[in-house]
Amino acid sequence: MTADTSTCNPQLLLSHKFPETEFTYTERDVAVYALGVGACGRDAVDTDELKYVYHQNGQQFIKVLPTFSTLFNLRSVPLHRDLPGLKFDPRLLLHGQQYIEIYKPLPSNATIHNKVSLGGLHDKGKAAVLEIETKNYEKESGELLSMNRTSIFLRGAGGFSDPSQPFTYSNYPANQASAMRIPESQPFAVFEDCTQPPQALLYRLSGDYNPLHSDPMIAKVAGFSRPILHGLCTLGFAVRAIIKCICRGDPDMIKNISGRFLLHVYPGETLVIEMWLEGLRVMYRVKAKERNRAVLSGYVDLHRLAASL
Repeated sequence: MTADTSTCNPQLLLSHKFPETEFTYTERDVAVYALGVGACGRDAVDTDELKYVYHQNGQQFIKVLPTFSTLFNLRSVPLHRDLPGLKFDPRLLLHGQQYIEIYKPLPSNATIHNKVSLGGLHDKGKAAVLEIETKNYEKESGELLSMNRTSIFLRGAGGFSDPSQPFTYSNYPANQASAMRIPESQPFAVFEDCTQPPQALLYRLSGDYNPLHSDPMIAKVAGFSRPILHGLCTLGFAVRAIIKCICRGDPDMIKNISGRFLLHVYPGETLVIEMWLEGLRVMYRVKAKERNRAVLSGYVDLHRLAASL
């Protein structure tokens, strides 16, 4: 029996050239994003976080959180329609993982030139996993600032290859996608942070206007009791906690970030971020405290350790 190829033609997709895009932002966008991922949410004069929204102590530019780079991709990944060689229902799309590499501290205002390519494609039977890789260059200098790899779980788009030898393609080393186990030991640090009821409405101002995060009717159709928080917002909360607890407030210590989205978060829930330190790697897990459910896990690699640890 031949495999069903109606949903995907891998060779056509692999040969597709994604259009290059640009993303321009200002300090205002940087500050709105920081507020959207909870900066200064518990303390408006937090000495670790005021620098993300204000020229603290006379600093010339506000600091940029490394997860801000995920915004560069908003118009780079056209997931609202079919791609050449791949048919899918956007309503059945799930954001599975995010991987970020930071090569230079992000400027507080810039025009970003994005080069987009296929990072991976995997037939999982009833679903397909599509990975889009975006390299983010500062337009003026041509310097490579960051790379984002977004993994999308497309329900109903699998089954396009022989089940005994399912199709799989990756353009990156296997160790970047290796399975990660959370340690069973006590965490090195634990940080609690409260999302606010309008958290998703604030985060969406950074450009992700998916109505799943704002429209009660659409949320109910999707199976949720009310609009849910953006997964990348939860990732922003987690990395902020690591910067505060492990990096002692220095965002430039972040080298790369990996996150696997496990479960939705409702705005207003308390996030418990558990952190384990293994050399220069921080393993982390985020739980929704009220439901005692893990919602996100992953790791962050550092350039160095804070001297005060």
